[in-house]
Parts: sequence; C-alpha cells; structure tokens
Amino acid sequence: MKYAIEKTEQYSLIQIITDKIDAIKTPQLKSDLTAFSAEGAKSLILDFSQIKYVDSSGLSAILLANRLCENAGGLLVLFDVNQAVMKLIEITQLQKVITILPTKEEAIDAVFLNAIQADLEE
Repeated sequence: MKYAIEKTEQYSLIQIITDKIDAIKTPQLKSDLTAFSAEGAKSLILDFSQIKYVDSSGLSAILLANRLCENAGGLLVLFDVNQAVMKLIEITQLQKVITILPTKEEAIDAVFLNAIQADLEE
C-alpha cells in the first residue's frame, strides 16, 4: 500500500493512496499503522480523501489505529471522509468512538487540543 506521510513531533499525517480499504488491503494497512505508531507519534491523522470504499475489515484497521493512539495517550483523527464511507461509519456507530473532521486543519487542531487537555489532566 502507498502512503504520503507528513511527520511532526505531535502527529503523523498519513494520506492513504488507494480508493478502497478491503479484506485484501487490510492486513498490510494494519501492519503499517502499527509501524507508524511504533515510530513514536502518539497521534495519527488519516487523510481519507482518496478512499471511496471501506468494508468491515477496513473498519477493524481504523479501530486498531484508534486503540494504538489511545494506548499512547494520543488521538486518531480521520478527515475528508466521503459520504459512502461515512454512511458505513454511522451505521456501525464508529463516529461515537473515532474523531472524524472535515478538513486537515481541523484534524491538526484536534490533535493539539487533545495534547493540551492531556497535559492539563496530569
């Protein structure tokens, strides 16, 4: 699977370069998300702008990324999610668990707000 990655101290922004996340692509995506998390970024921002289709195995990869971020004290944020994918997320009620925002800027702001909130709670 191909990615465009922007790393900062606070987060890794990952553009997934594919049109679908299905059972064939999910094992590689899970492995890659685990590796991105292990590289030290507490928070992951996933750019879904190119993704037109996600199946249940793809949703499991998103949940894995969410768990990795939570365990690291960070946040998973998805942005630019198309209507078809958003509908599946809403049917499965994952929007209650995962932060989904319209734009890259809002996603980055959410990560910084989460970090500030974590610092205040310490």
